[in-house]
Amino acid sequence: MKPVNKALFPSIVEKFQFDGQFVGLLPYGSGHINDTYSVIFQMDEHINRYILQRINTDVFCNPVELMENVVGVTRYLHSAITKAGGDPKRETLNLIPTVDGSYYYVDEQGGYWRAYLFIENTVTLQRARNKADFYESARSFGRFQLLLADYPAETLHETIPLFHNTPNRILQFQEALQADKKGRADKVRKEIDFVLEREEFTHVLVDLQAQGKLPLRVTHNDTKLNNVLIDAGTGLGICVIDLDTVMPGLSLNDFGDSIRFGASTAAEDEPDLSKVNFDLDLFEAYTQGYLEVAGKVLTDAEIDNLPVGAKMLTLECGIRFLTDYLAGDIYFKTAHPNQNLDRARTQFKLVQDMEEKWDAMFDIVKKHRNK
Repeated sequence: MKPVNKALFPSIVEKFQFDGQFVGLLPYGSGHINDTYSVIFQMDEHINRYILQRINTDVFCNPVELMENVVGVTRYLHSAITKAGGDPKRETLNLIPTVDGSYYYVDEQGGYWRAYLFIENTVTLQRARNKADFYESARSFGRFQLLLADYPAETLHETIPLFHNTPNRILQFQEALQADKKGRADKVRKEIDFVLEREEFTHVLVDLQAQGKLPLRVTHNDTKLNNVLIDAGTGLGICVIDLDTVMPGLSLNDFGDSIRFGASTAAEDEPDLSKVNFDLDLFEAYTQGYLEVAGKVLTDAEIDNLPVGAKMLTLECGIRFLTDYLAGDIYFKTAHPNQNLDRARTQFKLVQDMEEKWDAMFDIVKKHRNK
C-alpha cells in the first residue's frame, strides 16, 4: 500500500461529520496494519477527539464488505448496550459518518478512510501487568460474545477467507514445505515433524462444526489484550476495538487466540525457549472471566472444548509462522532472518506445555463452568 499523501489530509478531514474547528492531526497507536491518526477539534471550550484510519487494502482486499460488517456489528452493539443500561459511547466503537451519509470515504488515490469517536480516559496494554488485566480482557471478550449471541453471523462477510481453518493452514504448510523456496527445510526437521505429528488433531474443531456440534457465531478473530480498552480510572475492560476481522466463526477460536497470546510467560519471538511456558494461573484467570459472562450463551460443547480451542489456535499460529519461514518471510514482518522460526518455536513450546497440562486445563474449565 502506498504511503499516505499528507497533502490530502485537509480534504479527507472535511469529508467527515466532525464537530468543531479543526486543530490538528497526529499519528496514533502502535498498530501495524492500518494508518491511524488522532484528529483534534475545538468546540467552544471543549476539545473533541476522533480516530481517523486508512484501511490497509493490501491486507483487506474488500474494504466495502469489511465496513458493512463493522457498521452492522457496531449498530447492533450500540442498541444492545443501550438496552442493558450501559454507555454506548464508551462501551462500543462509534463510527462517524461522512458528509454524504456513508461510513467510509475513498480519496483520490483510492485509499479507504473511516472515522470513530475517540474514547477518552482509556489505555491499551501490550501485555498483562497482572492476572487482573487478563481477567478483565476475558470479561470484555466474553461480553462481546454475549451481546452478539443473537446476531445472524451468517450475514457477515468473510473478510479473510478460511482464516481459522486449521486443516487449510496444514495444506499451505505442506505446499511451502514441498516448494522449499529458500532451502530451509533441512534446518527445521524437528519443527516439521512436530506439525505433521499433530495433523489429525487440526481437524477436531472443523469436524465438530461440520457435525453441527459447534454453532456459527460472530467472532472477533484477533482477541489479543491490546484490542481491549481499559478504563484508566477503574482498571475495568470497557470496549473491544479493532473490528476489521469480525466475521462468522467459532467462539473457540476467539478464546484460543486470547490464551495463545496472553497465557504465555514470554514474548512471541523469544529465542530462549526455557523462558516460554504456558501459565495455568493465567489460563484460569481468563477462563473464569470469560465464562462468568459468555458462559450464559455458550453451548455445552463450546465450554467442553475450550482447552481444545487454546491448543488449536496456538498450534495454528505456529504452523503459520513456520510456513512463512519456509516460504521466505513473505507475510509476517521480520526484523531478522530467524524471527519467524523463533515465533514458530515459541508456539510449539506452548502447545507441548499445554499437552503436559491437559488434564489440569479441563479441570479448570469444569471448576468455573457453572459459576
